[in-house]
Amino acid sequence: MRRRQILQLAQGGLISAFTAGIITDAANAQTKSTLKLEWLGHMSFVASGDGVQFLTHPFRPIGCTANLPTPKAAADYILISSRLLDEGYLDSLPKDKRVLSEPGSYNLKGINLQGISMDHDRLGGRRFGRNVAWKWKQAGIFVLHLGGASAPITPSQRILMGRPDVLILPIGGSPEATDPMQAKVYSPTEAKAIVQELNPRIVIPVSYRTDKSTNACQLTSVDAFLELMPKDSVQKMGGAILELRADSLPQNTVVRVLKV
Repeated sequence: MRRRQILQLAQGGLISAFTAGIITDAANAQTKSTLKLEWLGHMSFVASGDGVQFLTHPFRPIGCTANLPTPKAAADYILISSRLLDEGYLDSLPKDKRVLSEPGSYNLKGINLQGISMDHDRLGGRRFGRNVAWKWKQAGIFVLHLGGASAPITPSQRILMGRPDVLILPIGGSPEATDPMQAKVYSPTEAKAIVQELNPRIVIPVSYRTDKSTNACQLTSVDAFLELMPKDSVQKMGGAILELRADSLPQNTVVRVLKV
């Protein structure tokens, strides 16, 4: 009997070791894979990794995005934060693609996503309704896209958000704005406070005036935000693509400014 128990324990140990080895190999493979983020302008990205592509926040070219092409990509899923046309314009996209626009937890092809409900404006959502922030892990990297947020983060939202590896942050608004465009996203000062609160490894600023915007665009430029950040943390990239690996992320917060 004692011999049988020893054999059973040994076999159990082998199985556990074998299972642990599979899990470790899978984790190592994930950290060596690449997350590719391509900025399409405004709040829109294509996120590719682990064999899955997400298109986020497709917009209709108008005003601040008037001189940009309509976002199109061969994506598996589409993420939007609201039904406003600069955050969720779907008319030009294939109708058979799954669109995620509601808060909640999702598992898509092995990737876990969390849609976190926030107020879209500083008036408790009375002007623009609800904004959905999207958090997901892809290629071993936690991404948090705040969409068109302008409201402070509540304690319960903070718990759900955790510490993102990559924070996609709207920064071009103004707290004194009378124009709806400006009232929809964080001002540079508010954006800095969000960075300090979430402590991300990488910040990608979005939703600001660029050289593709018309004169009617009321958003501020990215420079107003960058002036508030440590100079040695800022890097202006030469293009619209950022490729990242989980095993080579910075330990302290850096800002990566993409260009479309």
